[in-house]
Formats: sequence, C-alpha cells, structure tokens
Amino acid sequence: MRSTRLAKGPRFSYPPMLCVGGVVWATALLATTGLAVEFTAQVIDPQPGKVVYAVAVEDIDGDGADDIIAVTENRVLWYQAPDWKPHVILDGVTQSDNVCVAPLDIDRDGQIDLALGAGWPQSGGTVQWLSRGENVNAPWQLHAITAEPWTHRMRWSDVLGKGEPQLVVSPLNATVRPDGVRLLALEIPSDPRTDRWQPTLLNGELNRMHNHWCVDPDAIGMSTETAQDRPVTLTASEEGISVVAPAAGSANRYRRIPLLAGAQGDEASQRGAGEVKTGQLAGGTRFLATIEPMHGTHAVVYPLPDNLFADLPDDLSELVPDEKPDRIVLTDDLRGGHALWCADLDQDGSDEIVVGYRDPNPAVGILVFDHQQDGTWAEQRVGDEVACEDLIVADVNGDGWLDIIAGGRATHNVVVYLNQGDE
Repeated sequence: MRSTRLAKGPRFSYPPMLCVGGVVWATALLATTGLAVEFTAQVIDPQPGKVVYAVAVEDIDGDGADDIIAVTENRVLWYQAPDWKPHVILDGVTQSDNVCVAPLDIDRDGQIDLALGAGWPQSGGTVQWLSRGENVNAPWQLHAITAEPWTHRMRWSDVLGKGEPQLVVSPLNATVRPDGVRLLALEIPSDPRTDRWQPTLLNGELNRMHNHWCVDPDAIGMSTETAQDRPVTLTASEEGISVVAPAAGSANRYRRIPLLAGAQGDEASQRGAGEVKTGQLAGGTRFLATIEPMHGTHAVVYPLPDNLFADLPDDLSELVPDEKPDRIVLTDDLRGGHALWCADLDQDGSDEIVVGYRDPNPAVGILVFDHQQDGTWAEQRVGDEVACEDLIVADVNGDGWLDIIAGGRATHNVVVYLNQGDE
C-alpha cells in the first residue's frame, strides 16, 4: 500500500458576513473543472446550546420539504423549511449529554419519529426514541429502548435482512467488556412503546469506535451474495476501518473483515480512524474517505480495487487482497477532524469529499476535496462559520443541488451552506 501526500489547492478569501433579519449570510466558492459552484452560508441558529452534537435532515411536518434536526447537550430541535423557524422537541428530559439522532417512522403511523442517544460520555449511555404528539407543535413523548455504556453513534439500516431497518448503535469505548464495544442492531418490535427491542450483537472486538456507516455492499465492491443481500457496516475505530458482514454460510452470525489500518502510532489515540464514508468517481472507481486518527489531522481517500473482496476465506483474521488500496492523504492540517460526507456537489458525476473540523488552524471550518481530470484532488474551503462537530449533505431547499448542513462545537451554531448551483 502506497501513501501519497496531496499538495494543497488554492484557498479563497471571503467577504464580510452580512446579517439580514437575524440570519447571518456569507459566500464561498468551490472551483471545479468546468463549473463554479457557489455556496451561501446561512446561520439558522446562532446558539441552540453549548454544543451541537448532531444534525439530521427529514420532513418532520409532512409538507414535502426537508426540515433540519439539531441535537445539543440537553435539547432536540427541528427547523422548519423554508425559513428555518425553530421548534423545540425536547429540553432537559434526557441524561446529559444528548449525542446522536436518527429519524424514522418508528411506530409505523406515517409520521417521522426520532431515535436519540444520550448520557454522553459517562452517564450510563441511554438509547430512546421520541414519538410525535397530535401535531408537530404538541409535546413529543420519550420512550426508553435500552442502556449501552458510551453510546455514541446510531443509524437505521436493515443489516439483519429482516425487511425493516434496525437501529444500529455503536459505543465509543469499552468499559464493562474488556474485548471491545458492542456494535448492536436493535429491532423495532410490534409495539415499540411497550415491547422489548431485540438486540443482535454484530461485533464485540473493537475499541475507540468513533463512527460507523451502513452501506449497500456494492458501495465497497462486495458482492450481494457475500453480503447475503443486505447492507454491511463500516466501522472507524482504533483498529482502523473494518467491514462487519454476515458470516459465510450463516444468516445469523456476523464477522469482521479488517480492511484498512488507518493511522499508525505508539498510543491508542494515534492509531486507526475516526470517520468513514463511501464515494464513487465518474469513471466508476469506488473509494473510502476517512479522517485519521480519531479527532485527527489527516483526511484520507482510498481508491478501492475491484477485486478487493474476491475469494474471501471463511475464517478471516486479515484481509490480504492481491492489491491493497493506495492511501492518499488529502490534508494533514486538520485540527479535531470530526465530520465527513461524500456527495456530488457540482453534478460532474464524481463525489466530492466534505470534511469538517472543530479546532482552529488558523480557522475552523469545512473543506471540500474535488477530484480533478488529471487524477488529483483539489482542496477548497467552503466556510469558517462553524467549528464543525457534525455535518450532513442534502438538498434542503429543493432546487436540485446538494447543500451542506453543519453543527458547531465552539461556535455553538447550526449553519446551512446553500448550494447555488451553476447560477
């Protein structure tokens, strides 16, 4: 495996921010081959709490437009499109701190509910879900699911192949179990308010698991037969990047496939990865993007060979493909790298890599890495309005162009970077 350091691309200067009607606006430019994409930064909430731990996008009020969800240490809010009017879902009810959120129609009534992780970092770790009242303005109800120490991230995906998504939960640190954290898939019961959510242990070997990502197996070049026609889970941990997939010949057991080592160092804090996402280039090349190590300095991309998962042995302790992915370092100048997404922002057929970091160097902000025709990646800064704790990419204004939604730690804010397309 080769490791390549990418030279930085040009950075852009920014005009002063403008405040109109209580909303702060700024503009940045992402230069791409044959297309210039403009982003307008809109601070939709300057301080919903001390830390905006998580953001999500979903149509809460059922009007056909995506709304924005934000989670702070003691509150859950949603911002109503198109003017982003704030609504408080929960305030001071859970064990502090709230840390992660995942929207879904949990009780199957046709309306969006929320799964919520709280008790971060050392208050026991609680998993619960929030159901709607009679309308979106009525109080939401909290329902306990389970307790899991160090609960840190959650996502919905049908990793068990049951025909309905499970809540996949990853803790950060192993405390009561010496071998590693419990990566769990929690099944929605017939009555999610009163019945037990059945847990399935997907893996219990990893530690410092900062994030996970559930994907279709084709996103990493794995055959659906190998994955038994269900999503697989990528984990970013001290051990690097792993794939958790069904064990060979079994529909109910799961195995870990060690994929990438990530950063290397003597201390646990210097090893592995903290974030992972998948992407694809216009020519069909799949890739993994990572931040290394946890809360790290390096944004890295790994182009994936087509034969990466060919002829996997049943008993696998180490992945040894014919050709290991190259390790391309996009930047080593992050400070507190903490958020990652891959999406085609400029509609050129290739996914860009969006990276958020939360500590100044010299400013906080969001970077975008754009794949060029000559095979290199150009680094551009989108904005420095947010000390980025979390981000997501979605088209929140319905104009057909993907926007960036981010939550801040030291900046305490929620910011939308609206993609102006090719205007």
